[in-house]
Amino acid sequence: MLRILRHGVFGLAVLLGLFSATPPAAAAYPDRPVHWLIGFSPGGPVDIVARIMAQWLSERLGQQFIVENRTGSGGNIAAAAAINAPPDGYTLLFVAPNNAISTSLYKKLPFDFLRDTTPVASIMQLTNMLVVSNAFPPKSVQEFIDYCKANPGKTSYASSGNGTSVHMSAELFKVMTKCDMVHVPYRGSAIAFPDIISNKVQLIFDNLPSAMEQVKGGNVRALGVTSPQRWPSVPDVPAIAETVPGFESVGFYGISAPKGTPPEVIEILNKAVGEALKDPKLVAKLAETGGIPKPMTPAEFGKLVADETAKWRKVVEFAGVSVD
Repeated sequence: MLRILRHGVFGLAVLLGLFSATPPAAAAYPDRPVHWLIGFSPGGPVDIVARIMAQWLSERLGQQFIVENRTGSGGNIAAAAAINAPPDGYTLLFVAPNNAISTSLYKKLPFDFLRDTTPVASIMQLTNMLVVSNAFPPKSVQEFIDYCKANPGKTSYASSGNGTSVHMSAELFKVMTKCDMVHVPYRGSAIAFPDIISNKVQLIFDNLPSAMEQVKGGNVRALGVTSPQRWPSVPDVPAIAETVPGFESVGFYGISAPKGTPPEVIEILNKAVGEALKDPKLVAKLAETGGIPKPMTPAEFGKLVADETAKWRKVVEFAGVSVD
């Protein structure tokens, strides 16, 4: 009887252990620093938002989220590095419209973004803003169009790299207005602004966070936003669509991970980002950049990236541009 009782107690202990155990990956993650790769230079809009979010995640999850700038090729160098990293949740990728655009713009990518990544979380939605050098004569979108047509090929626009929404917003504008402008790509908008301020390059359709910073500093002049209506944080700046009906380029920021990253890790990260986007202090910081928080489930974010990929494919074909 005593032997039976002992076996019964041991079996009960094992069962209780099985039912109370937390999956190892979920229990431990993160137990060391997480590297978050972004494809653009320090000080640019992606970098600003990534560092705001990384600080919050570091404090909440108890491990450092280290922002790493892997610039070049319209963000594709960072994407390739993330995709080739171990799928353990310790290498993440900052996702933006460039990732959706590159799928059709670049002809020889060594990866398929939708196939080779796992959606994690959406952070925010934002618009781009057309800003020009203070030395550039046009004071409105219509004056800008008139100037371009009167001076074909004499206006140049900067971008944060081939395949970014900054680049494609300008290409869409060129097609829809018949403006003849020259593209000057940089490794990030922060690097481009000194040349815009000095009027070496006349303009940029930059992401709102860094564009707003330059406008507030009096370094450049805002002509319009790329959203279909005026953007809530800058209501005095007209939508380009008010002058060019149908013009629209609204972006998104989020997080993806290498394909095969454990679902429980994705769940932990998605939940943490969702909590961050409910934090009044963090939301206020995002509002300062002009962003609108946009929490989503991983599945919802995956659908957004897929839909944006399809949308930008049409724009790339419409504009007739490509990069080898």
